[in-house]
Amino acid sequence: MFRHPVFFSRKLLGGMTIVTVTMKGLLRDRVLQGILVAALVFLAIPAVSTLSMRQVTELSLTLSLSLVSFILLLLAIFLGGVSLWRDVERRYTHSVLSFPRSRTCYLLERFSGIALFLLGVAVLLGLLTVAVVLFVSHTYPPDRPVSWIAVVVALGFDAFKCLLLVAFAVLFSSVSTSFFLPIFGTIAVYLVGGASQQAYDYVLSPAGRSLSPLAQGLAKVLYYILPNLSAFDLKVNAIYALPLDFHALALTLGYGILYMAFVLIAAAAVYSRRQLG
Repeated sequence: MFRHPVFFSRKLLGGMTIVTVTMKGLLRDRVLQGILVAALVFLAIPAVSTLSMRQVTELSLTLSLSLVSFILLLLAIFLGGVSLWRDVERRYTHSVLSFPRSRTCYLLERFSGIALFLLGVAVLLGLLTVAVVLFVSHTYPPDRPVSWIAVVVALGFDAFKCLLLVAFAVLFSSVSTSFFLPIFGTIAVYLVGGASQQAYDYVLSPAGRSLSPLAQGLAKVLYYILPNLSAFDLKVNAIYALPLDFHALALTLGYGILYMAFVLIAAAAVYSRRQLG
């Protein structure tokens, strides 16, 4: 991410934190330019949405929210999975830890820098989504008004879900000596976490009674251990202007914050004991 180990030293001596250095490094790597190129797809959404004669606005919302989710997911997986590994591989970490700075502080500041960059991208993509939907809804007035609160909440919870994935990527990076485990481990968490609620509902359904007691018990244990990422998916509420249950949203947000805290605590505990030489 940075050209030489002394980059860290000079910036830290100049009073910059690792959070700021991380964000500047991402900008220097032209990550934002790549995102802007990918965001050009938003320009095609109004034209594609007209393929649906009755639900043009709904289709534009579906495509916009799905595109935002896809871009944020890629950033969460690759930025979170490669950052720590590349620092260790290029020995940037040794330069930073020569200062009176704990490994836990270094890891958390690294995570915070990636998280702030991801949130900034989410805001930018959210503004593009609003612009696209405003244009489409004025050109093709929908049968039901757009619930902008639901759109904003859906974007926010989608970004928070990706922050949770970044935390898992950091956890895997603190264990692994290569980038394969962080990348593919985070992808596995995304896939399993997105299907955990459906699997649990199936186990509780009449069809799930055909499973063995061991399989049912294992499925329930995994449901409570693995993150329930489907709880953060509010696209249906935004697309069809369905009412939001703010009490349930508060519980989901609290659940996500606690889960993220536990993942980062585990990552810090592992990273503090890891041999970096």
